[in-house]
Amino acid sequence: MNKAIFLDRDGVLNHEIHDYITRVEDFKILDYQIPVLKRFFDEGYLLIVITNQGGIALKRYSEQELAIMHQMLRNAFVAKGADIAGFYYCPHHPTVGGECKCRKPASGMILDAIDMYDIDPKQSVMIGDKPRDVEAANGAGVKGILIEPDEQINYEQVKEVLSRESLV
Repeated sequence: MNKAIFLDRDGVLNHEIHDYITRVEDFKILDYQIPVLKRFFDEGYLLIVITNQGGIALKRYSEQELAIMHQMLRNAFVAKGADIAGFYYCPHHPTVGGECKCRKPASGMILDAIDMYDIDPKQSVMIGDKPRDVEAANGAGVKGILIEPDEQINYEQVKEVLSRESLV
Protein backbone atom coordinates (compact mmCIF):
# COMPACT_ATOMS: atom_id res chain seq x y z
CA MET A 1 0.00 0.00 0.00
CA ASN A 2 1.02 3.60 -0.55
CA LYS A 3 1.36 6.39 2.00
CA ALA A 4 0.25 9.96 1.47
CA ILE A 5 0.47 13.53 2.65
CA PHE A 6 -3.00 14.97 2.07
CA LEU A 7 -2.99 18.74 1.80
CA ASP A 8 -5.65 21.37 2.04
CA ARG A 9 -5.03 23.99 -0.63
CA ASP A 10 -6.03 27.53 0.41
CA GLY A 11 -3.95 28.69 3.38
CA VAL A 12 -1.63 25.66 3.14
CA LEU A 13 -0.27 25.57 -0.43
CA ASN A 14 -1.33 29.02 -1.55
CA HIS A 15 -2.13 32.30 0.15
CA GLU A 16 -5.80 32.48 1.09
CA ILE A 17 -7.60 35.68 0.18
CA HIS A 18 -11.03 36.31 1.72
CA ASP A 19 -13.47 33.44 1.11
CA TYR A 20 -12.44 32.41 -2.40
CA ILE A 21 -9.65 32.95 -4.85
CA THR A 22 -11.74 33.83 -7.87
CA ARG A 23 -9.05 34.98 -10.31
CA VAL A 24 -5.99 33.12 -11.55
CA GLU A 25 -3.90 36.29 -11.14
CA ASP A 26 -4.69 36.27 -7.39
CA PHE A 27 -3.41 32.69 -6.95
CA LYS A 28 -0.15 33.04 -4.98
CA ILE A 29 1.71 29.79 -4.29
CA LEU A 30 3.48 29.50 -0.93
CA ASP A 31 6.81 28.42 -2.45
CA TYR A 32 8.33 27.84 1.00
CA GLN A 33 6.10 24.77 1.41
CA ILE A 34 7.64 22.95 -1.55
CA PRO A 35 11.05 21.94 -0.04
CA VAL A 36 9.52 20.27 3.03
CA LEU A 37 6.89 18.50 0.92
CA LYS A 38 9.61 17.42 -1.53
CA ARG A 39 11.31 15.64 1.39
CA PHE A 40 8.15 13.59 1.89
CA PHE A 41 7.83 13.03 -1.87
CA ASP A 42 11.43 11.75 -1.90
CA GLU A 43 10.53 9.39 0.98
CA GLY A 44 7.80 7.83 -1.14
CA TYR A 45 4.76 9.76 0.06
CA LEU A 46 2.13 10.70 -2.49
CA LEU A 47 1.17 14.38 -2.30
CA ILE A 48 -2.58 14.79 -2.73
CA VAL A 49 -4.60 18.00 -2.58
CA ILE A 50 -8.01 17.84 -0.86
CA THR A 51 -9.90 21.12 -1.21
CA ASN A 52 -13.39 22.56 -0.87
CA GLN A 53 -14.12 24.79 -3.85
CA GLY A 54 -17.68 25.91 -3.18
CA GLY A 55 -17.05 29.04 -5.23
CA ILE A 56 -17.77 26.90 -8.29
CA ALA A 57 -21.35 26.21 -7.10
CA LEU A 58 -21.68 29.89 -6.22
CA LYS A 59 -20.51 30.76 -9.78
CA ARG A 60 -17.63 32.91 -8.54
CA TYR A 61 -15.14 31.06 -10.79
CA SER A 62 -15.21 28.15 -13.21
CA GLU A 63 -13.79 24.64 -13.13
CA GLN A 64 -11.54 25.73 -16.02
CA GLU A 65 -10.06 28.54 -13.90
CA LEU A 66 -9.62 26.07 -11.02
CA ALA A 67 -7.79 23.68 -13.38
CA ILE A 68 -5.40 26.49 -14.37
CA MET A 69 -4.64 27.20 -10.69
CA HIS A 70 -4.01 23.51 -10.03
CA GLN A 71 -1.72 23.26 -13.05
CA MET A 72 0.24 26.26 -11.75
CA LEU A 73 0.62 24.48 -8.41
CA ARG A 74 1.71 21.22 -10.04
CA ASN A 75 4.21 23.09 -12.25
CA ALA A 76 5.76 24.79 -9.20
CA PHE A 77 6.28 21.38 -7.54
CA VAL A 78 7.63 19.70 -10.68
CA ALA A 79 10.10 22.57 -11.14
CA LYS A 80 11.52 21.68 -7.69
CA GLY A 81 11.67 17.92 -8.32
CA ALA A 82 8.39 16.82 -6.71
CA ASP A 83 4.90 16.19 -8.04
CA ILE A 84 1.34 16.26 -6.83
CA ALA A 85 -0.28 12.89 -7.51
CA GLY A 86 -3.84 14.16 -7.50
CA PHE A 87 -6.21 17.03 -6.92
CA TYR A 88 -9.56 16.31 -5.30
CA TYR A 89 -12.01 19.16 -5.01
CA CYS A 90 -15.59 19.55 -3.91
CA PRO A 91 -17.41 21.97 -6.24
CA HIS A 92 -20.51 21.99 -4.04
CA HIS A 93 -21.78 24.52 -1.54
CA PRO A 94 -24.46 23.75 1.08
CA THR A 95 -26.48 26.82 0.06
CA VAL A 96 -26.68 25.50 -3.53
CA GLY A 97 -28.07 21.98 -3.72
CA GLY A 98 -27.67 20.99 -0.08
CA GLU A 99 -25.20 18.61 1.53
CA CYS A 100 -22.83 16.24 -0.28
CA LYS A 101 -20.46 13.46 0.76
CA CYS A 102 -17.33 15.22 -0.47
CA ARG A 103 -17.34 18.67 1.16
CA LYS A 104 -15.07 18.77 4.20
CA PRO A 105 -15.65 18.05 7.07
CA ALA A 106 -17.08 14.99 5.26
CA SER A 107 -14.39 12.48 4.32
CA GLY A 108 -15.52 11.62 0.78
CA MET A 109 -12.58 13.14 -1.13
CA ILE A 110 -10.01 11.51 1.15
CA LEU A 111 -11.77 8.14 0.95
CA ASP A 112 -11.88 8.40 -2.85
CA ALA A 113 -8.14 9.13 -2.95
CA ILE A 114 -7.40 6.25 -0.56
CA ASP A 115 -9.31 3.92 -2.87
CA MET A 116 -7.84 5.31 -6.11
CA TYR A 117 -4.20 5.23 -4.98
CA ASP A 118 -4.32 2.20 -2.63
CA ILE A 119 -3.27 4.31 0.36
CA ASP A 120 -2.78 3.04 3.89
CA PRO A 121 -4.56 5.63 6.10
CA LYS A 122 -2.43 4.65 9.12
CA GLN A 123 0.76 5.74 7.29
CA SER A 124 -0.77 9.00 6.07
CA VAL A 125 -1.52 12.48 7.35
CA MET A 126 -3.70 15.44 6.34
CA ILE A 127 -2.39 18.99 6.80
CA GLY A 128 -4.94 21.77 6.89
CA ASP A 129 -5.60 25.21 8.31
CA LYS A 130 -9.18 24.61 9.46
CA PRO A 131 -10.63 22.15 12.01
CA ARG A 132 -12.80 20.68 9.22
CA ASP A 133 -9.60 19.43 7.52
CA VAL A 134 -8.63 17.40 10.59
CA GLU A 135 -12.22 16.20 11.03
CA ALA A 136 -12.33 14.98 7.41
CA ALA A 137 -8.98 13.22 7.87
CA ASN A 138 -10.01 11.50 11.09
CA GLY A 139 -13.27 10.35 9.48
CA ALA A 140 -11.16 8.51 6.89
CA GLY A 141 -8.81 7.03 9.51
CA VAL A 142 -6.03 9.51 8.66
CA LYS A 143 -4.14 11.57 11.23
CA GLY A 144 -4.65 15.32 10.95
CA ILE A 145 -2.42 18.32 11.59
CA LEU A 146 -3.88 21.78 12.05
CA ILE A 147 -1.63 24.70 11.09
CA GLU A 148 -2.25 28.43 10.96
CA PRO A 149 -3.05 29.92 7.54
CA ASP A 150 0.19 30.38 5.56
CA GLU A 151 2.23 28.72 8.38
CA GLN A 152 5.24 26.80 7.14
CA ILE A 153 4.81 23.04 7.40
CA ASN A 154 7.16 21.61 10.02
CA TYR A 155 8.83 18.41 8.78
CA GLU A 156 9.65 17.15 12.29
CA GLN A 157 6.09 17.75 13.52
CA VAL A 158 4.66 15.81 10.58
CA LYS A 159 7.08 12.91 11.20
CA GLU A 160 6.10 12.89 14.90
CA VAL A 161 2.38 12.77 14.07
CA LEU A 162 2.98 10.01 11.49
CA SER A 163 4.74 7.92 14.16
CA ARG A 164 1.69 7.96 16.47
CA GLU A 165 -0.47 4.89 16.77
CA SER A 166 -3.72 6.81 17.26
CA LEU A 167 -5.37 9.66 15.33
CA VAL A 168 -4.72 12.16 18.15
